[in-house]
Order: sequence, then structure tokens, then C-alpha cells
Amino acid sequence: MTDYTHRGIVYLHATPERVWHALTNADESGLYWGHRNVSTWLPGAPWEHQRDDGSGSADVIGTVEVSDRPHRLVITWAGPQEARSGWPSRVTFELQHWQSLTQLTVTHENLGDEEARADSEQGWSAVLSNLKTYLETGHPLPQHPWLMP
Repeated sequence: MTDYTHRGIVYLHATPERVWHALTNADESGLYWGHRNVSTWLPGAPWEHQRDDGSGSADVIGTVEVSDRPHRLVITWAGPQEARSGWPSRVTFELQHWQSLTQLTVTHENLGDEEARADSEQGWSAVLSNLKTYLETGHPLPQHPWLMP
């Protein structure tokens, strides 16, 4: 069986604590991601990727597996109605302080096939670009990540 994984790395001019807050704060994640990441962020807790339109609809759900603030966050990732062998996929956020920067590595593993891996690559590239712009300028890019080519 092929392991379909995407790994993205971005360097941000922000502290690991600041990056962690942007990833886990519902209101702030809604600004640059277009979805609010909602959870207590305790191991075993559920989390939801809720639309920022006020509907409360979650496009992605999962469980917090590891929460080591501000260094490592591991969550499961699935659409609310998805079911397949080996599901859900898993996303790991690793934050490493380096000089005045934070290296953020996002690894999305257990993707279903090459198409899902390519979609993940495109999606994470857009989200990480928007996160970087938001943290470094105070303003997100003018388009939601899912609208970026």
C-alpha cells in the first residue's frame, strides 16, 4: 500500500507561541483560513474546522491526539461524512524556534490516493501562505485559501 503524504515547511517571522495561537484560536484562524479551528486542544478532545459564515457547519472534524504547546500538535482529519479503510488522515504541526523565526512543518499523512495528496499540497500551500502573510503584515491575503489556484 502506498503512503500518500504531503509535507510543507514555512518560515514565519513570529514566535512559536504566536504561531500556535494563530493555529488554535477560533477567531484568529477564521481570519486567514476562512474556517474557525474550534477545540479545547487537550489530548482526546474533538476539534472542528467550522465555516466562518456563522453557520457553525464543520467541513472537517477530528480528534486532538497530541497537544504540546507551542511545539507540536497532532490531529486527525476527516470530512464529517467520510469513511474509508484507514481513515481518518492525520495532520502534524511542528513548530521550531530558530533565531527570530519559527519553522512550521505541516505533515498531512494517510491521504487516500495521489489525487488527495495533490489536493492537500495545493490546500496547505495556500493556507500556509495566508498564515505567513497574516502573521507578518497583520492582514490575510484577499482570497480564501480554497479560492487560490
